[in-house]
Formats: sequence, C-alpha cells, structure tokens
Amino acid sequence: MYDRMKAKAYADRWWNSRNPAFPNFPVDCTNFISQCLFAGGAPMNYTNNRAQGWWIRGDYRPGGPETWSYSWAVAHSLHWYLRTAQRGLRGELQATASALQVGDVIQYDWNGDGRFTHSAMVTAFNDVGEPLVNAHTNNSYQRLWNYRDSPAWSGVTRYAFFAIVVS
Repeated sequence: MYDRMKAKAYADRWWNSRNPAFPNFPVDCTNFISQCLFAGGAPMNYTNNRAQGWWIRGDYRPGGPETWSYSWAVAHSLHWYLRTAQRGLRGELQATASALQVGDVIQYDWNGDGRFTHSAMVTAFNDVGEPLVNAHTNNSYQRLWNYRDSPAWSGVTRYAFFAIVVS
C-alpha cells in the first residue's frame, strides 16, 4: 500500500539536500521523486535491465556499477513506466492538477514536444486548492505546480498529472 504521508514527509525532509543513501545526479529531479515514491512504500520492480522496471540497488560509490533503471532517474522514462506498468507502482493520468492528492506526481514537458524532462511531487495545496510541489535539480519547496515562474516554462509547456496507485 502506498502511504502518501510518508512520501510527503520524505519530500519535505530532503527537498533542499541529498540523502547520502542514494546516488546524487547533476539533474536529480526524478531520482528524488523515485526516492519519495519508495519512501511511501512503492515496491521496486527489479529486472536487472536498466531499460525495464523501476529499481535501484547496490553500491553507489563513484566508479561502481550502474545500479538503477532509467525509470528511476530519467523523467521521460518514469513517465512511460507510470503509464504502462500493469502492477506495483503505476500512475493513472488525470486531466487536471486539481484531481491530484498529496503524494501524486506532476511531470513537465517544457518544449511541448512530447518529451518530459522534469518531475515533482504534490506535497500541499494553497488556499484556493491548487497543488504545491517539492522538487530537486532546482530545489523547490511547496512551489505552485504550474512552474510559470521558472525560466524553463514556456507557452507550450505540457503537463502529465499522475495519480499514484500501488497494487
């Protein structure tokens, strides 16, 4: 079972720093969201194939083996994993941000080209009910979900709103 409050607690604890138990990526948004999902009880789908499943394992020392799936650390790969997984961690696409709950995931396609390059987690709501998100890379705490204040945002930005389901 997915514990949304545990995922939120993790996102609130680590939004502005890196958990040394996990590798640190220069572009760290999806690695951070995967850690939040895992902290909330989402089960890993270990395949020993970086192009399949959703997983991380092993020794994260510099120069060590690559021990995570693309979906753990790459926004577009997580997007496709959430959309296509049949069991375990899954995402159900929602039409609007207002349909989300704490612990759900928003992904961002800044260029409107179908390639999602940023991930964030809903951690709260503002006084008019709009989701607020925590994220890494450019560390954010309870930032308005639409990121219109970001230099990455453009008039063609597209969003994917994932209600997280664990079965």
